Amino acid sequence: MALPVSQQMKYWGIAFAVFLVALWAMGNVLLPFLLGGAMAYFLDPVADRLERLGLSRTAATAVISIVALLMMVLLVLAIIPQLVQQLSALINAAPGIFQSLQETLLTYFPSLTDSTSTIRQTLADIGAAIQSKGADLATGIVSSALGLVSVVVFLLVAPVVAFYLLLDWDHMIERVDSLLPREHAPTLRRLAREIDAVLAGFVRGQVSVCLLLGAYYSVALMLAGLQFGLIVGAIAGTVTFIPYVGALVGGALAIGLALVQFWGDWVSIGIIAAIFAIGQFVEGNILTPKLVGKSVGLHPVWLLLALSAFGTAFGFVGMLVAVPVAAAIGVVTRFGIEQYQASLLYRGPDADQAGLSQAPGPLAQVSLPSAMAEPAQPATRKTNEGQGA
Repeated sequence: MALPVSQQMKYWGIAFAVFLVALWAMGNVLLPFLLGGAMAYFLDPVADRLERLGLSRTAATAVISIVALLMMVLLVLAIIPQLVQQLSALINAAPGIFQSLQETLLTYFPSLTDSTSTIRQTLADIGAAIQSKGADLATGIVSSALGLVSVVVFLLVAPVVAFYLLLDWDHMIERVDSLLPREHAPTLRRLAREIDAVLAGFVRGQVSVCLLLGAYYSVALMLAGLQFGLIVGAIAGTVTFIPYVGALVGGALAIGLALVQFWGDWVSIGIIAAIFAIGQFVEGNILTPKLVGKSVGLHPVWLLLALSAFGTAFGFVGMLVAVPVAAAIGVVTRFGIEQYQASLLYRGPDADQAGLSQAPGPLAQVSLPSAMAEPAQPATRKTNEGQGA
């Protein structure tokens, strides 16, 4: 006999509360393991692809680990120092940039020569504020990142955890599936597949889009001769997960810098604008359809809310778990709405007489039809077969 819904809700509520308490109390301890788990989840499709090409799971994991190690060394030795250097240089150059902008505006709008002009005072205040606070902000960001995620975590603990999790990923999924309650196993598998589809669409797909666009913008802007092109491209790629915001922020920053640097050279300014136009075309017509596809993603507002809430409550560790938790809540919410719309509470007592199908009972007692328990479309990932909650 199934447990009443009230008791099930109590048990699941206690489990979720324990999870939050553990996250709050053991955040620093869990950080390398969460990072390792995220890395393993992100790279699991790559390992599956290598297995289909004939490699064993051990060989596939070893190849991925070697490539990841080389990329990490490249980041630490070449790219990250350049990013920090350009960020500091951009902050220090900001007053001069605003001064050039002010002189340009004075040329075309002589009324701004009045020292009491609101626009002139605003530009002067912005430049002074960036100069005084920007350096502290950049230093704080770097020091906080190094404090939260130490070099040992990046170079030792997290990669080792990711290696072992990636090696045993399929076995872990099978083990979790074997522990599911048999009565609700089809429903839980269905929810797990939907959660995985959301995470695969956003985490794997969208992060890949961000990385590719960030690399494209950075390289293209540097080749075009734009100062601070690397940091501008990195900013544009980072915020690409929010639709249109990445192009707007990065484009406005790049074109603004180009106007100051290339004023009068309209060909160079047009090249900078064309770089972002091409980037948006490639993203909308090639990258996003291929890497993200039509899978249900996370709404940007819901994602930002989850990141803000979990980041404020649990720090950097909370931001790591915010995306999967937001995905799970979204899938469960849609499932609850689906159950509600199939219930007598929504359809009314005369629904059966009108020829509508009989509504399922509570989740604890429901036996889902096969079309709901097993979606018609096959899973896109090998590990989805028999995936647990």
